[in-house]
Amino acid sequence: MITESQLEQLALSWFQEIGWAHVSGPDIAPDGPAPERTSYNEVVLRGRLREALERLNPQLPAEAIEKALHTATTVHEPTLVKRNHAFHRMMLDGVPVDWSTDPGSGPGRKVHDHARLLDFQDPDNNDFLIVDQFTITGTKQPRRPDLIAFVNGLPLAVIELKNPVDADADVWHAYQQLQTYKEQIDPLFTPNAALVVSDGINARIGSLTAKPEWYMPWRVVKHEDDKPSVEFELETLVRGFFDRTLLLDYLRYFILFEKDGDRLIKKIAGYHQFHGVREAVKATVIASRPMSTGTV
Repeated sequence: MITESQLEQLALSWFQEIGWAHVSGPDIAPDGPAPERTSYNEVVLRGRLREALERLNPQLPAEAIEKALHTATTVHEPTLVKRNHAFHRMMLDGVPVDWSTDPGSGPGRKVHDHARLLDFQDPDNNDFLIVDQFTITGTKQPRRPDLIAFVNGLPLAVIELKNPVDADADVWHAYQQLQTYKEQIDPLFTPNAALVVSDGINARIGSLTAKPEWYMPWRVVKHEDDKPSVEFELETLVRGFFDRTLLLDYLRYFILFEKDGDRLIKKIAGYHQFHGVREAVKATVIASRPMSTGTV
């Protein structure tokens, strides 16, 4: 059996093999050798997000880029799930921005547009980064999730691992750890698309509001015919769910929010739902709403 540290290193290698870059959290910490954060409170890699906004929105002036950066990183809603919902809409539809044209000799004109956060069409036009040991200032103490998956500087997935050889530290202990994180470092979860828990052999994926019974395994890498016979469910999940092209489709078409009485709940598709209808859903959404990037 392997240790938790070895499992983490394996997971990092699987991410890198499918095209994700890797940096270590201490290296990009505020006091690290290559800082990408100004404080341990920051959960977004702002430099990477700014670069993505500039790359994906060449029509926008610098003023609009800065407004988009500010709006995307300061979502104001009374609850975490509502902030998550608001961010999800921006991820799909773009961040609304406006600016005034140069008035010259007359009055300026107000221009309205949307800044794209992701390029859903071309995976290579996005920045995919997996980071280990990313320390965040918590309400009670610093917290350090095992792995965070960033796309264009946005923390879209959190992966919590437990020791495969510790019978008292299974995937559900990892689930409880994520609940603690949501309470103590909740800004990390405003952009979140998925939560993953694993002890290596077992791995489950769920949404921000999912109870344990709604955390599901990910059984395939590309499609139903290639169910792998690998030792670790986590490897299948990483190679399958986090495939860059598939992940972008998942973010775009397979996440939705529903009202349950007075509660807002977030639902994400299981692997069988995703692989079973992916192409049909894409075709339907594109045909019915060619200018929309909404959920189904």
